[in-house]
Amino acid sequence: MLRTPNATVTPTQVPAMLLAAGRGERMRPLTDHCPKPLLGVQGQPLLQWHLQALARAGVARAVVNTAWLGAQIPARFGHETVLQANADQQCVLLISYSHEGQDFGQALETAGGIARALPQLGPVFWLAAGDVFAPDFVFDAAAAQAFAASDDLAHLWLVPNPEHHPRGDFGLSPTGRALNLPAEHPGPRATYSTLALLRAELFSAPWCDIPPGNPQGQAAPLGPLLRRAMDRDRVGASLYTGRWTDVGTPERLAGLNALG
Repeated sequence: MLRTPNATVTPTQVPAMLLAAGRGERMRPLTDHCPKPLLGVQGQPLLQWHLQALARAGVARAVVNTAWLGAQIPARFGHETVLQANADQQCVLLISYSHEGQDFGQALETAGGIARALPQLGPVFWLAAGDVFAPDFVFDAAAAQAFAASDDLAHLWLVPNPEHHPRGDFGLSPTGRALNLPAEHPGPRATYSTLALLRAELFSAPWCDIPPGNPQGQAAPLGPLLRRAMDRDRVGASLYTGRWTDVGTPERLAGLNALG
């Protein structure tokens, strides 16, 4: 059953959650003194590419989680950042933070971090990882509105499998459903880009057992929640073919900057 379409869903009412708490072990020594989302990519911090894309789409508010060297991120972006949305327009993006390192001494992984930040989000929100470079991705208001009107718990953007992840993560049906294929399944898979629309309901029972607001700082990954929802046909997916890089190693970062 589809939910009643919500005609009031607008770009400014759908906030974004940007994941920026990880240690970036594979990026050492670059991340010994700089959190990975602040590493420079083609002339600006990696995280700023997402912030600019959100501003271009009219999204007014983002929540950023922090842990490793987390004070550097609000020091760089503050709580109200003026961003160049396009050549002729500047937009103000309001930024709030979920300080996992300050509150718990560690990052809470993906689902744990989202659950902790959930009181700052809404019933529907965008998700993006701060260590992914996807400058062509559009945080499309129409996609958010269609998702809000559906019964889905998540909509994922998948990418063709990169060399470092040849088996991918999830299947993609011809009708745009994400598939939790068993390991032995021979069917093709694509890689989860970390770009998604999520419903807050995904972070409650029966999908997730973390208490509201994650007051104890429970660390948990997002993948198992998504797979449970896929098994109940509650996850849609689209193939994204724009520029996309998981900036997980110094070599990949250098390759991007060689193109800039």
